[in-house]
Amino acid sequence: MAIKINLEPTEAELFCSSKWWGDPDLPADMEYPLAHVEEDGESYDYPLTFLCQIDCEDIAPLDPEGLLPHQGMFYVFAGIDEYLGWGSPFHNGPGEWDRKQLVVKYTKSVNMETFRSAILVDDDDNPLTEPALKMTFEPCEDDAPCTRLLGNPGPDAPDHVNFLQIASGTAGLDFPDGEVLRVLWTAADNAKGNWKRVKACLG
Repeated sequence: MAIKINLEPTEAELFCSSKWWGDPDLPADMEYPLAHVEEDGESYDYPLTFLCQIDCEDIAPLDPEGLLPHQGMFYVFAGIDEYLGWGSPFHNGPGEWDRKQLVVKYTKSVNMETFRSAILVDDDDNPLTEPALKMTFEPCEDDAPCTRLLGNPGPDAPDHVNFLQIASGTAGLDFPDGEVLRVLWTAADNAKGNWKRVKACLG
């Protein structure tokens, strides 16, 4: 079974909780991921967009096989702004993305006393993030076309674990032709807990 992700607006404080959008709550030694940009003769680093953070304790009851850790926190960042209708120096189209355009981070434990929110603002100190949405989880079929964790990784990735599938229409994301974005890693890397070696595929 896979794990369906449900999203809902909330006024609750989601610090160190599972959430989509908003600001990531990071350990003090974890850096916010940047991607290098070279365009029009300029060279600079640009922050990837924070998609979500997942408290692994929330998904533990739905992962009896232990494919994912049951403690700690996952974070997902991507060069995905164009699919929100925002201006972006990145264009990540159908097919496999450059590995630097989607980053998954993981911390083994969550400490609300030492974690801090990484808040991005513009030159006028206005927030650059969408309002945070509460994430809840429920079981679903392996082939469900929804936004989900685990399940079928697709016919082109038989030896991979489908960490995250994002369906078009999720939280304002508009992928062409109803495509889905899959975040994959090999079964071997998953068994070793090597979750940095991700592959992002839109299709």
